[in-house]
Amino acid sequence: MALKVAIVGLPNVGKSTLFNALTQTAAAQAANYPFCTIEPNTGDVAVPEPRLDVLAAIIPSKEIIPSRINFVDIAGLVRGASKGEGLGNQFLANIRDCDAVPFVARCFVDDDVTHVEGRIDPLSDLDIIETELMLADLESLEKRVTALEKRAKTGGDKEAALTLKLVNLALGHLNAGRPARAAEKDVPKEEEKAWRMLQLLTSKPALYVCNVDEGSAESGNALSEQVIARAKRDNADAVVISAKIESEIALLPEEERGEFLETLGLAEPGLNRLIHQAYHLLGQQTYFTVGPKEARAWTVPVGATAPQAAGVIHTDFEKGFIRAETIAYDDYVRLNGEAGARDAGKLRSEGKDYVVRDGDVMNFRFNV
Repeated sequence: MALKVAIVGLPNVGKSTLFNALTQTAAAQAANYPFCTIEPNTGDVAVPEPRLDVLAAIIPSKEIIPSRINFVDIAGLVRGASKGEGLGNQFLANIRDCDAVPFVARCFVDDDVTHVEGRIDPLSDLDIIETELMLADLESLEKRVTALEKRAKTGGDKEAALTLKLVNLALGHLNAGRPARAAEKDVPKEEEKAWRMLQLLTSKPALYVCNVDEGSAESGNALSEQVIARAKRDNADAVVISAKIESEIALLPEEERGEFLETLGLAEPGLNRLIHQAYHLLGQQTYFTVGPKEARAWTVPVGATAPQAAGVIHTDFEKGFIRAETIAYDDYVRLNGEAGARDAGKLRSEGKDYVVRDGDVMNFRFNV
């Protein structure tokens, strides 16, 4: 199942323009008024992976299948969303279903595009978003405390006691004005699953997306510098993108994109950086399977074992796992494929305890 990433921001900051570029469609309206996006638009986006093309050319493979991320364009949030203002309740429910949240901050000045708050201040925009999400989390948790206390005390319910402990941990940070993700360093590894079950909006990994004007796409501007400084303070990532330029690139034929990027002084589309940032923000990595029929990229969490990686292809592969024939990407390319890697002693037979590395080329042996 593809990872799901919500594109979040105030109205008229460029969310839908960014989404249109990501999905190379015009499915999401980008009209100049609040709530032009009423239902969340979704689109599967391929994770840019140059290594996959290299591997496919060696075999050669008839088909190339990249990993994918599902992006969701969600209706613009306004002040008071946690209390149902605007499309608040719907907005918050849609975010809760996602794995990560890129916050789009408006870092451009354009008198023709109104700002719902009547000013251009990306840090204030981010504060409004974060505050509304924290208020929603506070309300959600406070409603649960009494019932959890009763179950933990009178019924001796160990699960309720653990949940109550984590709820109080989150409340401590939220009441101090910090998002729930600030508490994660204090959550023991064995309690991480219970922590995720709280489904807190502010525990989701966050990424700041600086939407700049066309002239600032290469190096950013004073507004984006403010957001990048904020990201460093929050131990978060930030990426600078001109959604308007990205939407123009998305409409060009593939062979013309490189020249267009060169005229702008850009090495690659900003969307590639955004997709990779979202991918790594979620702690994901890529391994490959390669054959005459297809060359394919598979997504697994960093730290996944070989049987878990096999299970991404099919659950039977994990259940009946015997071993994984594994070649590092660099070795596979340098030695021109599996036969060369085998002859050079670079094909390894790995067992159940092997931890997958990014770029591994793998072939699984299993018994159903």
